[in-house]
Amino acid sequence: MVFAEDTSTVHTGNAPRAMAALRNLAIGRLRLLGAHNIAKTTRAIRDAPEHAVWIWDITDSPLLPGT
Repeated sequence: MVFAEDTSTVHTGNAPRAMAALRNLAIGRLRLLGAHNIAKTTRAIRDAPEHAVWIWDITDSPLLPGT
C-alpha cells in the first residue's frame, strides 16, 4: 500500500482529508491484527497486494506479512 496523498495532484476539496482517513483506517486495522512494524507491513502488502484481501476479512487466509 502506498499512501501518496502528498504527491497527489488533487489538493483541493476533501480529497486530502479522505486519503488521510483511509490511511489511518488501514493502519488501525493492521494494528488490530497485530502488526508491530507498520512501515514494513505496508511495504510487504504493496509488493504482494493479495495479502490486503485477508486484512479486510474477505478471505480466511491468515497472511499478515512483515509483522
